[in-house]
Amino acid sequence: METLDLIKTLSEATGPSGYEGSVREIIRTLWEPWSDAVRSDAMGNLIAYQYGSGPEPRPVIMAAAHMDEIALIVTGIERSFLRIQAIGGIDRRVLLGQEVTVHGKRPLSGIIASRPPHVRPAEERGKPVPWEQLFVDTGLPEESLKQIVQVGDAITLSGEMRELQNHLVAGKAMDNRASVAAVTLALEALRHREHAWDFCAVATVQEEVGLKGAITGAYGVAPALAVALDVTFGQQYNDSKRGTFSLGKGPTIGLGPNFHPQVVERLRQAAEKEEIPFQIEPTPGSSGTDAWGIQVAREGIPTGLLSIPVRYMHQPIEVVDLHDIERAARLLAAFVTQLTAEYRPTWDAPSSTDEN
Repeated sequence: METLDLIKTLSEATGPSGYEGSVREIIRTLWEPWSDAVRSDAMGNLIAYQYGSGPEPRPVIMAAAHMDEIALIVTGIERSFLRIQAIGGIDRRVLLGQEVTVHGKRPLSGIIASRPPHVRPAEERGKPVPWEQLFVDTGLPEESLKQIVQVGDAITLSGEMRELQNHLVAGKAMDNRASVAAVTLALEALRHREHAWDFCAVATVQEEVGLKGAITGAYGVAPALAVALDVTFGQQYNDSKRGTFSLGKGPTIGLGPNFHPQVVERLRQAAEKEEIPFQIEPTPGSSGTDAWGIQVAREGIPTGLLSIPVRYMHQPIEVVDLHDIERAARLLAAFVTQLTAEYRPTWDAPSSTDEN
């Protein structure tokens, strides 16, 4: 599948944290042609294995990208309106007027609304509308609405993915469907390249509400090494502060205590060998990604992080560069193929691949 079609399919899929069933089945369909075995675990993670060529028992490298998205949940039904709260880190300042889909017994289109500013108290007009004053209007009367929707139903932001100029695309849930796309492309690439280790792709659940899928998925897979893929802050208009990264200049490689130094070095070497552009992202503490949960699963798992720069993170529309998705995929595949059957990451062995 072409990258544009792939990211469109994933961006427009539905998968709030805790309600990932729909997007999981879409990813399953995408991964099955390139996998030797695909399963779901008790948490809801999707796990696909592509077996390596090394002697058994082969070590496993896990590549994790979360498939859930920020969303809303119905907290009450008052007359013909739905009261709402956030699932994950949604900024309510950008919600007014947004089109949404309410996932009841059947999907319902709706609009997030509130009282017009003209009738709000003067002291409130310059402030974000509080959650208790936001509601979703589907147009249905209360009796009909309650037959379709109940408290606890999920609500997702709506909108088709759009092509922008210069290889950029805009759509919902690029955090983290961009990384799911990269893992998908890496699975396809690795099917045509020899690799000694078993490659395990995991689309994790509930990252936006506490890294739950990564923690349980890593425990179940028990990899010898892992790479998490997520997004990072892309530079925006008039924004060149530290901690933001250019779109179109490749993925970032995380560097800090969340990441094993040998994994970091091997990612860097793979990028340089394949002439893949990349950026270094210093991370002094928690990365806030699946890597934070994977690192301390079981007795500890040597972990790295590749991140794709995205503009307008956790807003209704996010922007990503298609080339960065493809480069993240190429780097992941190159990293996997450089792992020899004998290599195991340790804190004592040299980090250079020349020694292994």
